[in-house]
Amino acid sequence: MSNSPDRLRILLAEDDEPMRTYLTRALENAGYAVTGVACGTEAVPLLSDGYDLLLSDIVMPEMDGIELAQRCSEISPGTMVMFITGFAAVTLKASREQPQAKVLSKPFHLKDLVLEVERVFAGTAAISL
Repeated sequence: MSNSPDRLRILLAEDDEPMRTYLTRALENAGYAVTGVACGTEAVPLLSDGYDLLLSDIVMPEMDGIELAQRCSEISPGTMVMFITGFAAVTLKASREQPQAKVLSKPFHLKDLVLEVERVFAGTAAISL
């Protein structure tokens, strides 16, 4: 994996279409290659495509982000995981079930998202509690 942002690939799972578009644009503007999907079941077949980061909302229909992260660790163990959520209780559950994953709570500024993604790739992301 290259440290150059234009080489890093992000799989974004976010069920809210305007949010997905907004996050995709911000991450692409920061130099990342982003593939956005609407739910975990859409993301699963793509996990074997060699993404560097799975960026997933936690609360989604069909398959939640935690289950998606568990599938990711089975299919593509080298892919890092980062969650986004608007629910504090869900943040605690994610921290317990995927302790190595960073959790970013909504609302957040796009610069904060990009900064946290950069930290994940640099291996310096702090774990949310």
